[in-house]
Amino acid sequence: MRRPLLVVAVAGLLVLSGCSSVIDDMDSDDDPVTADVSGELEIHHIDAGQADSTLVVTPAGETILIDTGEYRDDGETVIDYLKAHDIDRIDHLVATHGHADHIGGHPEIIEYLEEEGDGVGAAYDSGVSHTTATYDNYLDAIEEYDVRLFEVAAGDTLPLEDDDLEATVLNPPADDNGDDVDANGVVLTLEFGEFSYLTTGDIESGTEQRLADEYGDDLAADAYQAGHHGSSTSSSEPFLEQVDPDAAIVSSALDSRYGHPHDEVLEAFADRGIETYWTGVHGDVVLTTDGTEWSVETERDGPTDPAELLERKQEAQSALVGPPTDGTRPLIDGDRPPIDDAAPRTASR
Repeated sequence: MRRPLLVVAVAGLLVLSGCSSVIDDMDSDDDPVTADVSGELEIHHIDAGQADSTLVVTPAGETILIDTGEYRDDGETVIDYLKAHDIDRIDHLVATHGHADHIGGHPEIIEYLEEEGDGVGAAYDSGVSHTTATYDNYLDAIEEYDVRLFEVAAGDTLPLEDDDLEATVLNPPADDNGDDVDANGVVLTLEFGEFSYLTTGDIESGTEQRLADEYGDDLAADAYQAGHHGSSTSSSEPFLEQVDPDAAIVSSALDSRYGHPHDEVLEAFADRGIETYWTGVHGDVVLTTDGTEWSVETERDGPTDPAELLERKQEAQSALVGPPTDGTRPLIDGDRPPIDDAAPRTASR
């Protein structure tokens, strides 16, 4: 259900607006074009196992943290990463949606930054609540440390100090689209000079189709974080046709119990010649761009050919227990709450 009262009105503080490789996004037959921007943008895809967490460091030194891993980790993986990179403040904390593999570290990270660092500037989410203890703990931390929380929708942009970078929300729709947690997940695009990046949380093919119909070629991105950890529920053909990325990043475990990334997705990436990075193989994946050229550095060496990654996946996951044979399907992240989230606490809001 939509969360009542707790969220601060958006309009007051949000601007409303409609291994290592190097890639030059300009046509090699043309003279290089230098983007009229300064500094470098960094996008860190943190290896959080089967979960998601992405850290953005802007040219002006602002930080955006999109999701925080899963609840069993208590935020430790992300906190350790922040410490290793001397980051003691998150200016913009984004929850794509309320599932425990995306906001699992929110409570601990808020506590850590507020008590041992320079705090959290503001938090953002879709406003669609989730009936789990993990989600409840996230809201408790927001309230305890008096972090400003904003409900965002399509057309909003994060209020960044750097005018060269724009972070625009494409989903959820501005008009109420119901209470589905995944379908209303925050989709965010970053534009810096000639470079563009798209991250989509766990939205699935129905939402992707709506976005493709609504935005068309405006969805185009140089780099794309594959939806739903590389699940075949996402990265659908119509969506990929519009996004048309040069590179994709998949956040999931090598031994994913869900089989992520699914074969169909890697095959689709291979058919399109999309250079693919998988945290389960490459570890932390860091993309850096000056607005024209961009490069990717990985914690571990590994192939970026999706066909080779498919072979690596099949080798790694062949020993895992196969899917049920009784006609049911394995649970996908977020289908139901993890064990510790099964009984939500009651709390007055």
